[in-house]
Amino acid sequence: MSLLSLHDIALSFGPESLLNHANLTIEAQERICIIGRNGAGKSSLLQLIEGTLAPDDGKILHTPNLRIAKLQQNIPSNLSGTIYDCVAAGLGKEGELLQQYHVASVAVSHNESSALLETLHRLQTEIETLGAWQMQQQIDTILSKMQLDPDTLLTTLSGGLLRRVLLAKALATNPDILLLDEPTNHLDIETIEWLENFLLGFTKTLIFITHDRSLVKRIATRIVEIEYSQLHNWECDFKTYLLRKAAQIEARNKAEQLFDKRLAEEEKWIRKGIQARRTRNEGRVRQLQAMRKEKANRRKTFGNVKLDQHDTSYSGKRIFDIHNLSYQIASQPIITSLSMHIVRGDKIGIIGKNGSGKSTFLKLLLNELQPDSGTIKRGTHLQWCYFDQKRERLDETKSVIDNVCEEGEHVIINGRSKHIITYLRDFLFTPERSRALVKTLSGGERNRLLLARLFMHPSNLLILDEPTNDLDAETLELLEERLIDYQGTLLLVSHDRSFINNVVTSTLVFSGDGQLTEYVGGYDDYLRQRSTLPNSKPDNDNVTKKVKPKAPMPNKTKLTFKEKYALEQLPAIIEKLEDEQTQLLAEINKPNFYKQPSNTITERQQKLANIQKELEYSYSRWEALEKKL
Repeated sequence: MSLLSLHDIALSFGPESLLNHANLTIEAQERICIIGRNGAGKSSLLQLIEGTLAPDDGKILHTPNLRIAKLQQNIPSNLSGTIYDCVAAGLGKEGELLQQYHVASVAVSHNESSALLETLHRLQTEIETLGAWQMQQQIDTILSKMQLDPDTLLTTLSGGLLRRVLLAKALATNPDILLLDEPTNHLDIETIEWLENFLLGFTKTLIFITHDRSLVKRIATRIVEIEYSQLHNWECDFKTYLLRKAAQIEARNKAEQLFDKRLAEEEKWIRKGIQARRTRNEGRVRQLQAMRKEKANRRKTFGNVKLDQHDTSYSGKRIFDIHNLSYQIASQPIITSLSMHIVRGDKIGIIGKNGSGKSTFLKLLLNELQPDSGTIKRGTHLQWCYFDQKRERLDETKSVIDNVCEEGEHVIINGRSKHIITYLRDFLFTPERSRALVKTLSGGERNRLLLARLFMHPSNLLILDEPTNDLDAETLELLEERLIDYQGTLLLVSHDRSFINNVVTSTLVFSGDGQLTEYVGGYDDYLRQRSTLPNSKPDNDNVTKKVKPKAPMPNKTKLTFKEKYALEQLPAIIEKLEDEQTQLLAEINKPNFYKQPSNTITERQQKLANIQKELEYSYSRWEALEKKL
């Protein structure tokens, strides 16, 4: 059943058009992930759905009495009171009465004075009059399900628990549609996994924005992509979307190449001598003019992040020699008797709960903090770059340009001079945005600015503290590729499980109580190795040891002769289908295509649809056979 629909929506901010004749239908019990580049309009789309932002044009229709709740991206700084106060606050007058009743009930349990009993009776009567007892039961159920103590003060909670409270507040309204904007930002992995499991059990409609690919893969049942000011609907999960999107981009590129070739031929024809112009075909001239217009209107995605970095000399073989290191904060052990070696070329992922000491560990390595006991010997010829989680290294009062290039208008990258505007364009900053003050930048823009600063300097040691927050998927993947190819040593703090899996060679886990254990491989390897150990904590001597994974069991699954033959033939079949798809797209994109008889148009469109279905089946079959093999 359709809950809400957007019809021909237009939305602009200044000269920039975010949405243009965009359409979307939202059904019951869907889990929709909205994707797109930073600045494409994802958060604005959530605001349109929520009703807090009005479109410039178009209509938004929804079923009567539709309830929509939203978990905001950032945690408010003025939260106070108890968990119960916060959750009940989202229920209007009824919630206010329930909150007062809860406070009075707690007070009466400690002191049964006549005044308190009278207050309790009055509140009980008002609640019964409004029929709000059902809401009370709803709050209690949600708090129990989310494992939250109603009387805990908000000021004592971590960021992860505060986001859980805000989610409970949104759910208390019993929404038909729940909106989540970057729900995993600044959450530790344990909390992210809890959120995943909770959302899988959510029975209403969920619409969310996230850069966490593991979350999208596990949760999303449909993908809505914002591209070229349009909403593109993909009725599939994220893994299938990636395959289909890659095929679409390849087909589009081939069609554009054919179009450009034909346009060049037509331009050559129109520029022939006077004799040719006297006999030119006016219909052909009009067709050329239409092709020129189509070429001019072909919208290119603005830029691609280019992560070029200085080459630099090798460091010494030993990067850090850590012996018997201990450090405490307010008598709370952060690191206890840690001994380990980090050598050149190591790529170490660092994970653990929020507040467990990951950033503190990096600052100890960089000599920004001094250990309580033990030693850290730093290697020779170290040139490090540090990506700071709190963005403390950006000057908010200066422009983007001044934060990257303090003097002059050029930077030197790999021995070559590059204008600062050109360099910042590689990180998706327009000339106008390059001159903006840092305090006006979004979270994603700040991260890209830090990356621009980071990759401007030569280094053989990269230390990155939560670099993936607020980055769009494309920038995230490009950063991932750059780090995989990086020849130096990498220390990476991240809660992005896919990112850790793809980049690091070992994982250092803060296990609690100052204990650290190092595992070979990424996050999934850590989970597998941990599950085989009787105790995930290190040995009694507190010396960190790498836990090697067990050799994988041999795969006993064998393909039949028919399956082997199919697997061999599928690449050629897919290539042939893609060629046919490209040719048909080129034909359909011709200006005079729709001047043909309707039955011809229908036949060609149907053929294109059939090819698309065959491609989808072939990709699915190929993937299944590869997986089985």
